[in-house]
Amino acid sequence: MIVKSIAIAAFILIIFSLGTALFNLVSNKGQEPSEKAVKALTFRITLSIILFIFVFIAIATGLLQPHGLGVSMQTQRSIPAEAGK
Repeated sequence: MIVKSIAIAAFILIIFSLGTALFNLVSNKGQEPSEKAVKALTFRITLSIILFIFVFIAIATGLLQPHGLGVSMQTQRSIPAEAGK
């Protein structure tokens, strides 16, 4: 549960950072791109990469279990292949 909470918090921070960058870009129409917008976008990209690595490690160590369409498709493919052997 703590892993999912960390991922949700990271998503919220990513969305907040994206909104901050949008606000800074819109509020400085006639000027060069604001340094605040660049910093917010850099923070968003960094946080996204960290979140991707975190989720990858969590799945690899078994803290997160993938479920849904992709897993059920893989399960259906492996059953006929094993039955034919």
